[in-house]
Amino acid sequence: MSNFRERLMQFMRGRYGGNDTLNKFLFGVFLFFLLVAIFSSKSSAANSIFNLLAIAVLVYSYFRIFSKNISRRQAENAKFLELTAPIRGFFGKKSVDKTHRIFQCPQCGQKVRVPKGKGKIEITCPNCRNHFIKRS
Repeated sequence: MSNFRERLMQFMRGRYGGNDTLNKFLFGVFLFFLLVAIFSSKSSAANSIFNLLAIAVLVYSYFRIFSKNISRRQAENAKFLELTAPIRGFFGKKSVDKTHRIFQCPQCGQKVRVPKGKGKIEITCPNCRNHFIKRS
């Protein structure tokens, strides 16, 4: 068993490996096309098209995994991340701080983080030294 493992490691040495965001997305697209092909009507034309699309996406994903042109694959992933940044940012995790509140200075617009639950407090802006009162 370890002999097979060593041969596999030797084969993959110098290859991209491809566990990046683009390959994860491609695997999701593959599963989508495969499920659509499975649950599509008995129409052989639509079924064949979705099967071919699923296989094409899977072949491209494996091409990326076994590729030795690592810089090119990284550039593809970087471009994918750049194109999908607005979508991922919209659906991404929003950090919720349950122990602090963030206020904006009315004079300069600087954001100030203060602890929650302290009642009505006077906040001093670290940027312009303006004092304002807010309820935390």
